[in-house]
Amino acid sequence: MTGPPVRLTAPAAAVAPRLPSWVTLVRAPNPGPMTLDGTNTWVLRAAPGAPATVVDPGPLDEGHVAAVLATGPVAHVLLTHAHADHRAGLPAFLARSGAALVVPAADPGAQPDPGAPGARAARADGTGDRVRYRLDGIDVEVRDTPGHTADSRCFVLSCAGERVVATGDTILGRGTTVVAWPDGHLGDYLDSLAALAAYPGVPALTGHGPALADTAAAAAHYTAHRRARLAQVRAAVAAGADTPEAVVDAVYADVPPLLRTAATWSARAQLDHLAAAPAPPPEPAP
Repeated sequence: MTGPPVRLTAPAAAVAPRLPSWVTLVRAPNPGPMTLDGTNTWVLRAAPGAPATVVDPGPLDEGHVAAVLATGPVAHVLLTHAHADHRAGLPAFLARSGAALVVPAADPGAQPDPGAPGARAARADGTGDRVRYRLDGIDVEVRDTPGHTADSRCFVLSCAGERVVATGDTILGRGTTVVAWPDGHLGDYLDSLAALAAYPGVPALTGHGPALADTAAAAAHYTAHRRARLAQVRAAVAAGADTPEAVVDAVYADVPPLLRTAATWSARAQLDHLAAAPAPPPEPAP
């Protein structure tokens, strides 16, 4: 889910990456202001004919489900977060594929019905933020990356000596993501971006838009953008903007009407963050 347009220059990560042969993109037919070109469903298949792992089945769209299944058999599903444009098609996808839903322990509320099709458990190793799975030749490390939403997570995926990071909406292929208050939290989001700095040179499989060549570079770009926005919001508050709507008027004046609600969510998250954080030190005198 995208946020208001970015004002910084494009990140170095925007160079189109060469993706491993075991990664395939099937894009859902749900383009829009909040979804860019549509939701990205990523199919990870270690070898031709091998069972695949799918990241984000996408919206409820029978044609999209069929397009993903046309790539070959699917054994496992990973969800980056529970927004409908990524998850609404999950029940239909499980029913048609017989795949297993892999859900990190950090999101127990999203566990599938044990009697539902495909609701088999995958074996996990590790605890906390570094739960790992071995799924039909694909090594998966789950990184909890809250901020866009409380349940957001990224997946570090490895096969045949190559790595990618499936970022969901934590990092997008164009623009910036929304911090979806009240579920999203800006402090958590900045911490999650700092965690993604550990993946320089590793392509990002984004939730919307194109893949990016460098996850760490994209995270650094997003961090700079967020800190620049915080400075703008701080200045707007000092000038008398005391509500999220007033902040949007001052800071997001060029946002299209269809994105104003998303901008208001981000403004509220920024105001909450500033209220909880100490003021920055004054600039030293010349």
